[in-house]
Amino acid sequence: MARIHARVRGKSGSKKPSIKTPPKWIRYKKNEVEKLVLNTAKEGNQSSKIGLILRDQFGIPSVRSMTGKTISSIMKENNLYSKFPEDLLNLLKRAVVLRYHLEKNKKDYTSKRNLELLESKVRRLGKYYSRRKIIDPSWSYDPALAKLLVQQK
Repeated sequence: MARIHARVRGKSGSKKPSIKTPPKWIRYKKNEVEKLVLNTAKEGNQSSKIGLILRDQFGIPSVRSMTGKTISSIMKENNLYSKFPEDLLNLLKRAVVLRYHLEKNKKDYTSKRNLELLESKVRRLGKYYSRRKIIDPSWSYDPALAKLLVQQK
């Protein structure tokens, strides 16, 4: 598949193992893994960061194969998941930082173009989530509201 704005193919990356059973060498049980997820979520980490922490520090390759649930679903069950999806929130943060950069550097045309591409991604993703009723259907991207939303988190 090609990338959205570049018309070039994506880089190859690591693939998940096809075997869905947890490896035998993991010393953690299902409920211990859930507790680790909840503890790292209470520290203020997002689900992608939690996965990296569990992989690197605790040696848990896949929470889903251990518990049968994703990290996000464990967080949603315990009301620790944010109101907005993680990928949309990360794009909003990038847009706010880029707008701040452009206020100081008005002649940076490359960043201006990248902001346009980034905001189109935000609008496209917002449309996707609003159609699926994950966020409010009347939600639309506004830079001032995005700045307020990012400051809250």
